[in-house]
Amino acid sequence: MTFKGVLKKMITEYTFPIQYYLDFDDDFINFNQLINKNIEINFEKYECLSCKKNKKIFRQGNCYDCFYKSANVGEWIIKPELSKAHLGIEDRDLDFEKKIQIQPHIVYLALSSNIKVGVTRKPQIPTRWIDQGASKALAIVETPNRYLAGITEVALKEFVSDKTSWQKMLKNEVSTEDLIQIKEDLYKHIPDETKPYFLSSNTDIYDIGYPVLSYPKKIKSLRLDKTPTIKGLLKGIKGQYLIFEDGSVFNVRNNEGCVVSIKID
Repeated sequence: MTFKGVLKKMITEYTFPIQYYLDFDDDFINFNQLINKNIEINFEKYECLSCKKNKKIFRQGNCYDCFYKSANVGEWIIKPELSKAHLGIEDRDLDFEKKIQIQPHIVYLALSSNIKVGVTRKPQIPTRWIDQGASKALAIVETPNRYLAGITEVALKEFVSDKTSWQKMLKNEVSTEDLIQIKEDLYKHIPDETKPYFLSSNTDIYDIGYPVLSYPKKIKSLRLDKTPTIKGLLKGIKGQYLIFEDGSVFNVRNNEGCVVSIKID
């Protein structure tokens, strides 16, 4: 059986375990059903997610030109504190930026390897946490726009990391820290202008389980631009990673914009 299409990050469904789907133009694949089966992923060409042209992907599924022009990959995506739409200031497309930036945003704590702080739009809960491979997550601040969430994250990352060790996450070497206690401890470090948005009564911790039969002890990360054919026995999925029996892993999101054929034994 063979499927063909352009890679985009897998769609996820918050069940236990998480359900993963790959959406191609002509196919919709439930990847959970492929666990413990041999799969082969073959690179065929590029297709920029913005302009749709066969141009080498630069970052985030975009070719070089689109990465520096497209509104959906502005610097404020990675650095929310740079958001300016709430001031009426345009970066690349003010209407688009208002739509994304001026809506409720969540500052959260998550356990994916160590404890980390991050920012996401409220409708992206729990998708954002699943994509990061978090095992637990807790919302701690809810702001009315992206900028306020961003400056809160900047303040808190002086005390809690904003990075995940993807290798530890994939080995399932996860910290067991108390999210609620850390949330309370961090309150004093929240900027005064966002303290009113602190979710003091929230103790709703998301527990997230992944469809993994066995975790690797040693990891080798594969990319299609270096290894145009990737194959092996699929043993699990965590975050946006496919985990193979030999310890090799494939990050679907890091290969967005690649047109592939996927063969299933």
